[in-house]
Amino acid sequence: MSNLRKRSLLLAGHATSIALEPEFWAVLEARAAAEGRSLAAMITEIDRTRAERPLASACRVAALVHAQEKS
Repeated sequence: MSNLRKRSLLLAGHATSIALEPEFWAVLEARAAAEGRSLAAMITEIDRTRAERPLASACRVAALVHAQEKS
């Protein structure tokens, strides 16, 4: 787990942190930039649509979907 990078965000007015591998952060940052929005705004959307999935898992899935769409 030492290769995880933790970032703190405000989601729905609450402070939270997410720990992901740097490769996932890179894909999420690229997706946010391509969509012209902040990383926090994009993760807020992921949070709203994740159902029962843990937020870190939902972020990983969103990164994978984006990477697959780019292929």
